[in-house]
Amino acid sequence: MDEIVAALVPSMTTSLAARFNLFRVMHHGTHEKQLSNIFAWLLDAEGTHGLGEAFQELFVSQINHQLPDDKHLHTTGYTVAQEVDTSGVGDRVRDIADIVLSDSKASIVIENFESSDGHGHNYFRYLAHGALGDRRSVVVLLCVRREPYRLTDGWEKAILITYSDVLELLAQLVKGEPAWSTTHPEQLFFLSQLIDNFTESPRAMSHVEQVAFVSMMCQTGESRRFGQRPQERAAQEFADEVARHARQRFADGRQALGSLKRALKSYAQHTLSAQLNLALPEGPIVEVSTGFVGRWEWCVMLGRGAEYPDLFIEFGPTAVVENDRVRDPLGAPDYSKVFITRRAATVAEGIDLIAQTDVGLEEVLGGLSSDDYRLRDALVALAAAPR
Repeated sequence: MDEIVAALVPSMTTSLAARFNLFRVMHHGTHEKQLSNIFAWLLDAEGTHGLGEAFQELFVSQINHQLPDDKHLHTTGYTVAQEVDTSGVGDRVRDIADIVLSDSKASIVIENFESSDGHGHNYFRYLAHGALGDRRSVVVLLCVRREPYRLTDGWEKAILITYSDVLELLAQLVKGEPAWSTTHPEQLFFLSQLIDNFTESPRAMSHVEQVAFVSMMCQTGESRRFGQRPQERAAQEFADEVARHARQRFADGRQALGSLKRALKSYAQHTLSAQLNLALPEGPIVEVSTGFVGRWEWCVMLGRGAEYPDLFIEFGPTAVVENDRVRDPLGAPDYSKVFITRRAATVAEGIDLIAQTDVGLEEVLGGLSSDDYRLRDALVALAAAPR
């Protein structure tokens, strides 16, 4: 069964990873500004999407689901603004909200980000800006994924809406408008690509994928299950057995990630920091930290103080996340290797560079020697790259 789990994972993910999607081809939607443009377009009743106020109505309805009945907002009639400066008189820094919906009675101030994280923006400043002109003010955090532990510094009070929340409703809306679909084929294609890219609903396999699955079942000795009756029970037993083995593989993988993190942290503390401090012309390593959680957990930070951008050693799931969001992603990353990144100038950008090293994860688990300078050389080059 371990063999079939190994074969099944790529088989099941083919329809998501390899299927054509405009957003994936263009690496579009990896920066919040790109997606803010799309959501602002959808929220604009005069937008060229041709849906009028329909998306605005479903979006505000999602907000109302999280408000008391006596605090509901009206669902249409808002104007849309982008890149709105919420800072007030006397504020020393600008705080830019991605989207603001407003009319004479209410304002909805929207921060759009990949995770449910205020990422340095001021919730209370957003709320106060929305209340200007004696309006009702609501702050919304629009994100790809819910990560409640990131909701701090007031952001736990924000209305949290995921892309899936509204895009699945948009899919239902479009499906129920055959006349619109006929008269707006370009918009239909674009929205279908958007929905497919940012929702996680399983898609039906193509004929090629179906044949590949049957072939895999035959090769692994599991094809007998197709002849068992009743089929519903056979399917459930197969799913349960795959789940048991997949759970063990997942646990083993998590254990390996933990071992890699400890090994890289120890190497950074006892060997790499000293190597770098001899090689870097400025900005020495003053801190080694692994205090990250969630998707950012598989990372070792090499802190250089306030004047110089921090450097990071990343691997596995965190390397995937960073490559998806960096401005210039790697075209064909090999996730059996160690990656390095550099902190960007602004918090919102996260990192500005990513590079794949020659150091393999198996080598890390086996132990890197004190005279191995591959990570040092790669990090020195990354630190020196123009910003």
